[in-house]
Amino acid sequence: MIGTGETAPDFTLPVAGAAGSTTLTLSSLRPRPVVLYFYPKDDTPGCTLEAIDFTRLADDFAAAGAVVVGISRDTVAKHEKFCAKHDLRIPLVSDEDGAVCAAYGTWVEKKMYGRTSMGIQRATFLIDRAGKVARVWPTVSAKGHAEEVLAAVHALN
Repeated sequence: MIGTGETAPDFTLPVAGAAGSTTLTLSSLRPRPVVLYFYPKDDTPGCTLEAIDFTRLADDFAAAGAVVVGISRDTVAKHEKFCAKHDLRIPLVSDEDGAVCAAYGTWVEKKMYGRTSMGIQRATFLIDRAGKVARVWPTVSAKGHAEEVLAAVHALN
């Protein structure tokens, strides 16, 4: 997983939930700080809670000058349904081939009920105005996470 002080790997990916855009390029968001959060799957309990919390605080993040972007391997069509179902107001990007997940180190081996599989580790990266990783949350519990990240954005400013 990439760490604090490293340059955030740039990407251009298809986006859902952002009016008027079909792709999102990370570097185009500069000089604003970016909260890039990786999550396993649309419409699962933890992922839904996290997306709703980031949406609830979207105006606070914007007031602090930051952009919040969610990323998973779900398709844009799934992201669009997820956004519509839960009235999400944050952009969700689709990393279908997993290249960005791999670049950030969030595509990992997981074990559940004795079975091993590959999947996205829930993680969040706070990227500063210069495109450097200012803070990493390598494992995330969805409840209360958005508030913690917002506090870190305020501390960054």
